[in-house]
Amino acid sequence: MNCPKCQSKKIIKYGHTHYGKPRFRCRDCGRQFVENPTRQPIDEATRQLIDKLLLERLALAAVARVTGVSERWLQMYVNQKFDDIPKKVEVSPKKKGKLTLQLDEMWSFVGNKDKKVWVWLAIDIESREIVGVFIGDRSRQSAQQLWQSLPPVDRQCAVCFTDFWEAYEQVIPNKRHQAVSKDSGKTSRIERFNNTLR
Repeated sequence: MNCPKCQSKKIIKYGHTHYGKPRFRCRDCGRQFVENPTRQPIDEATRQLIDKLLLERLALAAVARVTGVSERWLQMYVNQKFDDIPKKVEVSPKKKGKLTLQLDEMWSFVGNKDKKVWVWLAIDIESREIVGVFIGDRSRQSAQQLWQSLPPVDRQCAVCFTDFWEAYEQVIPNKRHQAVSKDSGKTSRIERFNNTLR
């Protein structure tokens, strides 16, 4: 028998697993292993299937059942996928000119309703892209963070339509800001997007 890590033949018995299978240890590299393991490494085809199933918004337990992987491994895989996602919003390049944004904030919670958060969003009404996002409280500092998350061309040239929340007036320059009522329809895209998220 060889070590699966370093292929050494210096193997010693090292007790049993909690399932009763004999465990071995390599004297050279210290790797612990069982002979003929029942769980093999997850192949690329299974990983691709998992990626497709995750896009269908199935429960992790359902994905684990269908693919035959453990829920623990699947949770680690999902966490790794999440860590690999870029944290900055990628926006398609734009030329200076007439740019129009709609900004709004939406209440949500994390875990339970005592842990309130506000999701601040900015949408470009021409491209329908989310161009800015910040998650925080409903303060002036959060509005400032949303403003800073916008691409420089939008901060310089875009007209921003918002509701009458005072934090916007304190952060967005007057020549770039127009506070409007919901009845005007000038914040309808972002309001519709927020309703979709809810």
